[in-house]
Amino acid sequence: MRHPPMQPGWIDAPHREAELGCFALESGECIEDLHLSYVVHGNLEDRSKPVILGLCAIGSTHHRLDFLLGADRALDPGRYTVVVIDALGNGLSSSPSNSATQSGEQFPRFSIRDMVQSQKLLLDHLRVEKLHAVVGASMGGMQALQWGVSFPAVMSHIVALTPMAKTAPWSRAMNEAGRLALAAANRNRDGEVEWSTWVAIMHVFAMRTPTRFAGDVAQSDSVQDWLMRRTQWWREQKCDPLDWTYQSLAYDDHDVGGTPGFAGDTVKALASITARTLVCVPQIDLYNPVEDALWAAERICDCLVLRLPFHSGHLMASEADPDAAARLNEDIARFIS
Repeated sequence: MRHPPMQPGWIDAPHREAELGCFALESGECIEDLHLSYVVHGNLEDRSKPVILGLCAIGSTHHRLDFLLGADRALDPGRYTVVVIDALGNGLSSSPSNSATQSGEQFPRFSIRDMVQSQKLLLDHLRVEKLHAVVGASMGGMQALQWGVSFPAVMSHIVALTPMAKTAPWSRAMNEAGRLALAAANRNRDGEVEWSTWVAIMHVFAMRTPTRFAGDVAQSDSVQDWLMRRTQWWREQKCDPLDWTYQSLAYDDHDVGGTPGFAGDTVKALASITARTLVCVPQIDLYNPVEDALWAAERICDCLVLRLPFHSGHLMASEADPDAAARLNEDIARFIS
């Protein structure tokens, strides 16, 4: 496992791993030796507390939701047991970069529904039958909505930050630009990929708005200096290019309407969600368009929309915007309680 270096605000917890054997994918292929990495905040043996499932965004780990974790925050381990699962392809759970038997491009393509099915398998392994809430941001929010479609009776609440129910063409184009940048990237003398062009695309154009980027660059010497520092930071996160590529392809293909029983009908799939749902979006999102999240929310029977008056773009749903993080903690805590 290649855990990235700890960052300010991250919460350290014992890393756990479950070996779950051969895992059939919806494509008909299988992951021969599925293992899932996860952390538990609280005591899973204490069945008196409701369980909350936390989900990862693309290219991220179980630390993705740490800004919501802790005493007096939305996901308070004093009130809930919080299980955060590393998604397929993130380098900690089964991925092209770490598979012992299907390494590299031999690793089978997987979907966001496969991520959700693997998470359900792990919860069954842990004997967790009911969830108080499923919470995720970005690709995690997409998984959260898929949970609501695939297993409507399992959870009572869904919190989906900057989600989509069906991936927008714009988002697919952003991912394709990222993949093209990686395909064209040079490698250094150690064989490591040069991430600079990918960072310019994904960390500027996708993740930020012009207003947010102007504020970030003001803390640096220049645009070039900021990009250099950000590239170095990302390089230290130890993300494998092929892992990100696989997750991005799953991202591109996602549509809750593809769930068995809905015959490609996204509207019908969303209408099947019975959990109370909270969809949170910023003013503008240049990765997952706000309009797509609002379209999905309108088709969920019991759904509350929170549109925050902040201009960090896709970064709104993270610790990167302290004001948004404070508001999200307050409103999510109220919603799930």
